[in-house]
Amino acid sequence: MKNIFVFVFMLFFSISACTNEPISVLIVTGQNGAHNWQASHVLLQEILNESGLFTTDVVISPPRGEDMSGFVPNFSAYQVVVLDYDGNSWSQAANNAFLDYVRNGGGVVVYHAANNSFSNWREYNEIIGLGGWGGRNESHGPYVYFQNGVEVRDNSPGVGGSHGRQHEFVIDLRDKEHPITKGLPASWKSCMDELYDRLRGPALNMTVLATSFSDEETGGTGRDEPVLMTIRWGEGRIFHTVLGHVGGRGDNHPAVMNCPSFIVTFLRGTEWAATGKVSQKVPENFPNNN
Repeated sequence: MKNIFVFVFMLFFSISACTNEPISVLIVTGQNGAHNWQASHVLLQEILNESGLFTTDVVISPPRGEDMSGFVPNFSAYQVVVLDYDGNSWSQAANNAFLDYVRNGGGVVVYHAANNSFSNWREYNEIIGLGGWGGRNESHGPYVYFQNGVEVRDNSPGVGGSHGRQHEFVIDLRDKEHPITKGLPASWKSCMDELYDRLRGPALNMTVLATSFSDEETGGTGRDEPVLMTIRWGEGRIFHTVLGHVGGRGDNHPAVMNCPSFIVTFLRGTEWAATGKVSQKVPENFPNNN
């Protein structure tokens, strides 16, 4: 845990003095496929709290396969909801509460495998922009990737969602003027992480902020795949990051959760989703691949 504390403590002093009341965050977790949600939500909460910008609560769903009817988080009490969830469907009451929250201007952060969830929930797919697994295919929307510097929306048939071996990879900005990315270097190297590819979905009102090359040598697609995105749905702002893989139960503190690349983009994206602005300065020790 110490590395997170040290880095975020340094980051605290780069945050603009104009910040007033902490931003209220709800982390939704409790089920997450092959991912270690028991560790990931704790690490996400530490990163947010130690920044000094946020106060956080966590809501944990019933275990997979148990009754979900009583699981209706109070989304509207928070400025931004961080989704660390990939599991059983919520109740209709929870679905409606979530859609009302986003429609009326609530912020959302889609973290890593949250884009695997709810493949047959149309509005959720619109909110996350792109997703993978869960039976996703061409009926869910196009593949989105970059080729020769140009965004491609590819409607060809095929499954949604795959990844190669974990490795360090370069992240390239595609939008340098968005509040989340403004001031970041044009490219930088991530820590060891899982790079999603072949994501597909409605991609409505979606802006790709950054991509990474999914190298065929590591089992990837040979394409520049989206890693950071924003989506607008109703009045809501959504920040979607595919970064931050935390694996099985033994993977309690992966290096990526200490990584400036993940921490800085996650914090900036969460603040933007909540407020539409970013008060944080880019720390001097942020990696630069130039």
